Amino acid sequence: MSNFQYRWFELICLFIALPLVGFSLRAYLHNWLIPALITLTAICCITLLKDPQFKRFRLISFGQFAIVKRRIAMFFLIGALVSGVLYSIVNQGNWFNYPLESPSAWLKLLILYPLLSVLPQELIFRTYFFHRYKYIIPNKGARVWLSACVFALAHCVYNNVIAVLIAFLGGLLFAYTYAQSRSTFVCVLEHSLWGLWMFTLGVGSYLDSGAL
Repeated sequence: MSNFQYRWFELICLFIALPLVGFSLRAYLHNWLIPALITLTAICCITLLKDPQFKRFRLISFGQFAIVKRRIAMFFLIGALVSGVLYSIVNQGNWFNYPLESPSAWLKLLILYPLLSVLPQELIFRTYFFHRYKYIIPNKGARVWLSACVFALAHCVYNNVIAVLIAFLGGLLFAYTYAQSRSTFVCVLEHSLWGLWMFTLGVGSYLDSGAL
């Protein structure tokens, strides 16, 4: 098997077959999603760090943050306003329910979610995906779209269309940010903003494994 063929085989196994297996076993994975995510993150990080062509500074630098910071802020402010209004209309009973009814759990989420969920996801679906598969998918735009698709597929484990749709839109946004900024840290910041807002608003109930 050539290196080209192996990379495609790996991509299909990790980002298509594995989520489908997770979906079929979702009844047994309720408390294992975070450990599984961290384990996969460790494997991806080891692979990246062993690759001499991987630029390690992408993990901690701000990269081209100056290019994307205005768009990130504008998209988030407008998106937060629109989503807050729409969600208040369609599901007013659950509007800001999480911080109001469980403030201690919400504060815990503010700390643990970026560390245990966002960081692993960005390392896998952006940093690892973009570097590992640029050889077989040289077109950056194609990698952005495929990254969003596999990110959405990974959320099928929650067994609801809303989770997959939100993941696709978020994945598209975060992948585009990574393509522009080339910084894991910037993507973690943007993903954390959106994720924490969704959980605070109430939409996060569609994305809750119960692990945090």
